Amino acid sequence: MAVRIRLARRGRKKRAMYDVVVADARAPRDGRFIEKIGVYNPNTNPATVDINTEKAFDWVMKGAQPSDTVAAMLKYRGILMRKHLQIGVNKGAITQEDADKRLADWLEAKQGKIQGKTEQLASQRDAAAKARLEAETKVKEARAEALRKKQEEANAALNASEEEGAAGEEGAAQEGEATETAAE
Repeated sequence: MAVRIRLARRGRKKRAMYDVVVADARAPRDGRFIEKIGVYNPNTNPATVDINTEKAFDWVMKGAQPSDTVAAMLKYRGILMRKHLQIGVNKGAITQEDADKRLADWLEAKQGKIQGKTEQLASQRDAAAKARLEAETKVKEARAEALRKKQEEANAALNASEEEGAAGEEGAAQEGEATETAAE
């Protein structure tokens, strides 16, 4: 029986999540499996890979063949590196302590890279938010300036019409007086 470590899809349309399962190679993708060893969520950035490393390592050492995607995840989590080192220990090429030290150093470096990417994404997100705020402020100021100019024009037009009206009333009053004096 060929055993594979592969993904089983779940979740809703366009928001898929995957279970990392150990299954018979002949079983359907979302069908029967031997054991669930983790979860993979590609919807986050960086993608969330939560695998039980002990179970995955045990299955890989027993000869379970990972699919291409799962192999990339196992490599990302250091399980394939651990297998490589364990084979060296079994052959007597290195000691177990040396293998553990190499694995710990590798995992620490990998965790640093992951942390760096997470911080970079956070800083980019903050910079984008700041840029959006500045752009929004510029638009707001431009609208306020346009509204102020429009208000000034309206006030100037109102003042001009009031002056014309006042001048017209004075002229009408003078005409009225002249008409009254002429009528007398």
